[in-house]
Amino acid sequence: MSIGTGIALFVIGAILAFAVNVEIDWVNLDLVGYIFMGAGALVFVIGLILLARRRKTNTVTHTSVDPNSGQQTTRGTTSSTDDAAGL
Repeated sequence: MSIGTGIALFVIGAILAFAVNVEIDWVNLDLVGYIFMGAGALVFVIGLILLARRRKTNTVTHTSVDPNSGQQTTRGTTSSTDDAAGL
């Protein structure tokens, strides 16, 4: 969602900065457009960083010897945060 928000902010900023030629006394639309473009780029980069962090998978393997039978037991656990909900 943050990647889409960043793109939307950037596009709105570009429209304000380059396509709108309206003079308003109390606000400079070019400056507002540049601010939106900067904020959109920042949100886009943060979204990419969070997406890269979320796709990590941790795998833990524990090997031990069963004291009753003397057999080697290996237990593995895999945890991944890349689920459908994005949590």
